[in-house]
Amino acid sequence: MAALNSSGWTVSGPDEADLIIVNSCGFIQSAKQESINAVLAWRRFYPEKKILLAGCLTQRYEKELREALPEADGFFGNADLSGAADAASSLFHASGDRTAENLASGLRPLLSLPGSAYVKISEGCDNRCAYCAIPNIRGKLKSRSIGEIKDECKALLDRGIKELCLIGQDLGSYGMDFGAPVLPELLEAISRINGDFWLRLLYIHPDHFPHSILDILKEDRRFLPYFDLPFQHGSEKILRIMGRQGKAETYLSLIETIRGIFPDAVIRSTFMTGFPGETDNDFQNLLDFQEKAQLDWMGCFGYSREEDTPAYSMKPRIAKKISTERKKALEERQISITEKRMDRFVGRNFDVLVEEKIEGEDGLYLGRLPCQAPEVDGSAVISSDRDLAPGAIVQSRVFARAGVDLEVRV
Repeated sequence: MAALNSSGWTVSGPDEADLIIVNSCGFIQSAKQESINAVLAWRRFYPEKKILLAGCLTQRYEKELREALPEADGFFGNADLSGAADAASSLFHASGDRTAENLASGLRPLLSLPGSAYVKISEGCDNRCAYCAIPNIRGKLKSRSIGEIKDECKALLDRGIKELCLIGQDLGSYGMDFGAPVLPELLEAISRINGDFWLRLLYIHPDHFPHSILDILKEDRRFLPYFDLPFQHGSEKILRIMGRQGKAETYLSLIETIRGIFPDAVIRSTFMTGFPGETDNDFQNLLDFQEKAQLDWMGCFGYSREEDTPAYSMKPRIAKKISTERKKALEERQISITEKRMDRFVGRNFDVLVEEKIEGEDGLYLGRLPCQAPEVDGSAVISSDRDLAPGAIVQSRVFARAGVDLEVRV
């Protein structure tokens, strides 16, 4: 978006636009299908407009898509985003402005809800988990410099952003391509930025969790004790086949360490069901781990067989029906666990980030508390006697839980 803007393109609604860009995902089968369905839907709605399919799916399957998806007029991967203007202009038999300078990353257009922004600190991954196609799509780990990331954080805060969410395929690996992991050094640099804001860390591979960040988070209360740790499984056998080094005992020990330092720590994880070779006993080990871990939030995915990954040819394969049933069982068990974990916040005071007003309801807003990450966790339903500005952080008191959401009063 920054590259297009700096080359003279402007954003409008689909009715007025000359070009519709579909940003795609190529990670798992369901995401691939969703991306293709999006192209088909836009073509049906706007048969006369140009459609550019961009992102991971194109990066991974451009040759096949050009042959199989005539509904898209053009294709643009994500290896070099600076070429976006050229890709767009080529659909109109015009040349892009190669001399245009991209906007600084902190000045880019934001698609997130008011008050929050994602800050990508690295791209690509070297972990090579057996099921994962990300290294094939995004390549090897490429970390940004600490100075560049700090400058982006400052620019976003100057724009009124209140929550900085650090993201990457694995934050714990940040800096390994420089020679050693340096996430603690990055956090120390961000800690030297003045101002009131939240910093949230999203996705740290548990096999190389940098324990020294715990002291940094403890020293700076702006850094939220929210930990997104994708454990993936509770069976040591399955974890080994996946190419991961941990086991249930070490993962539970990590959780205990974090909660010992931060009694209010919020821990989120993801699990995978149906990985090749997963027996009933392996799945029971996963259920046992879920019960012992008492995670605040959990996501679950059925295994997706992806080309050019080590797991693609692994056997025995698990029937999709069994994988889906196991996924459903995990999700149903997690509801009561999450509800119980959220109960500990009722009756207590917290800052809340206001995101949007509930239409047609006077004095009601939606937002998030420190225990809720954007897009993936529950929400805070906010009641207030005064008008609240989306993007503001205000003091509140949690007075009830509604399902996995929390009700708060300013």
